[in-house]
Amino acid sequence: MVRIRLVPEVLDDFEVDDPAARIDQTVPGLDVLAHSPLIGRKLHGDLRELVIGKATRGCVALYRYVPTLDTVFVLAIRGQRKSGC
Repeated sequence: MVRIRLVPEVLDDFEVDDPAARIDQTVPGLDVLAHSPLIGRKLHGDLRELVIGKATRGCVALYRYVPTLDTVFVLAIRGQRKSGC
């Protein structure tokens, strides 16, 4: 199974009063990457993005899958709308 790692700066991406609570809601959406790391929309290079949730509570996770390490690195998470994730 693929490991999922969030870079420490991901916490800074949550522009809400309680980022820890929002992370608890968002992280389960990332679990799909453990079984299907290439499911996200391909961007440039080896970057991908995964849509998690919907509407104002939805987020987009920017990530990179490194097959040699069998690890997904989540680089950033942003809200689907201009208000934060």
